[in-house]
Amino acid sequence: MPALSTSAVIGVIGAGAMGAGIAQVAAQAGHSVVLHDNHPGAAKAGIDNIRRQLEKRVAKGKMTQGDVDNIVARLQPADAIDALADSRLVIEAIVENLEIKRQVFAQLEALCSPDTLLASNTSSLSITSIAANLERPERMAGLHFFNPAPVMKLVEVVSGLATTTEVADTLYDTAVAWGKVAVHASSTPGFIVNRVARPFYAEGLRLLQEGASDAATIDALLRQAGGFRMGPFELMDLIGHDVNYAVTRSVFDAYYGDTRFEPSLVQQALVEAGRLGRKSGQGFFDYVGENTAKPQPKFAAPANAELPALVVQGDPGVIAPLLERAQEAGLDVVRRESLQPDGTPRLYLGGLVLALSDGRCAAERAVNEGLDALVLFDLCLDYRSASAIALAASHMTSPEASQLATAFFQRLGMDVTWLTDTPGLVVLRTVAMLANEAADAVLQGVCSAKDGDLAMQAGVNYPRGPLAWADSLGLPFVHRTLTHLQQSYGEERYRSSFLLRRNALSEESFHE
Repeated sequence: MPALSTSAVIGVIGAGAMGAGIAQVAAQAGHSVVLHDNHPGAAKAGIDNIRRQLEKRVAKGKMTQGDVDNIVARLQPADAIDALADSRLVIEAIVENLEIKRQVFAQLEALCSPDTLLASNTSSLSITSIAANLERPERMAGLHFFNPAPVMKLVEVVSGLATTTEVADTLYDTAVAWGKVAVHASSTPGFIVNRVARPFYAEGLRLLQEGASDAATIDALLRQAGGFRMGPFELMDLIGHDVNYAVTRSVFDAYYGDTRFEPSLVQQALVEAGRLGRKSGQGFFDYVGENTAKPQPKFAAPANAELPALVVQGDPGVIAPLLERAQEAGLDVVRRESLQPDGTPRLYLGGLVLALSDGRCAAERAVNEGLDALVLFDLCLDYRSASAIALAASHMTSPEASQLATAFFQRLGMDVTWLTDTPGLVVLRTVAMLANEAADAVLQGVCSAKDGDLAMQAGVNYPRGPLAWADSLGLPFVHRTLTHLQQSYGEERYRSSFLLRRNALSEESFHE
């Protein structure tokens, strides 16, 4: 089945921010849209708000007044649900309550023609469960837009147990015709994005709770080294801790207490205190008053140590751009071909060893490898352009050796922050856990590797799909990092996905 023709009438239930946004998207694509809300006057108010939002675009020169008038003319408010009878597709965007949604879809099934497609915008409820009492559950699917719907590109097309391929494909093609990036997902807790994204918040919260660093510094590292648009703490403040914590609890409960999704006591305390983020004026950061300054990340003061030649032992692999950057900074770089038993490279500055983290803390690695002075550095999305990096030193590393490490990375133009010695540092453990969760989603048939990566990039603006990122790092390295994290903490939370482990052993990748 192809995308729905623009002659097809689209019904939308719920005139709140999400419902009105979806109605706007459909109307902008050329459809006549009936916007229904059972609160008298709410649908008209929703359309009035759409006009105001569109007229802001006119003021910015991004749309003409004629465009606005044409779009709004295609929007019809309706206080009675009967007005949806002639719709070819009805999208529900109301309160996240299973019984209320079931009642609404039962009404729609009795009201609309047998070939009307039914869709829910739910972000947390099972499509299979919503459709369970319908006479024709095969025409029901999820159509999960992200807020604000006119701006955010991603739409998750969610198939319940009974949803036919034809229905899912029609909704997918229709979303694409509406200018969206569509992905297929099966109806499992969190679908793709709300499931795979959990480690982004969870690992940041754990690092904070364990005193590895402060919230502003962790945020800065994930932005400046990891390439993420926002760090986890500023993002949770933006989303609202009540909302973010509730989603985490929902996914945790839905997966029967799997520790990968375990909620954080740190975030629970914020919710209990009413510190919900921007909406309440206080979360991890303060937002009261126009001149409230956000805390600055804790970067090291300039170090003036004299740098010896940088000796590189082994194949540099993913850190090769770092060595190019060192050469461009005027440092003497000497290469040696000998390898470590695990194939990982080492960098030497005199008696100091610098190494990319592999999921072990520096103390453990120094003892295991018999090193007197060891500094671990974190993963970067792009070592050529990263403007910050996290370091951690083993317990035997002298202050002078630590200063040497600081001076080296500062010479490359990078801000340096020192973490307490923690397994996997910040960016590496976060990326490894994101890739691990994405791998399990693929293994369990929730999505394809392609759609999983696409969803995370289009839905939450990740700089790279987690699985493509894992491929580029080498799956054996990612698997080894997770294994070390699991051994360090003694927790199932860090267990490797079977698919990731199998691909690492068989030297297969997630993408061709």
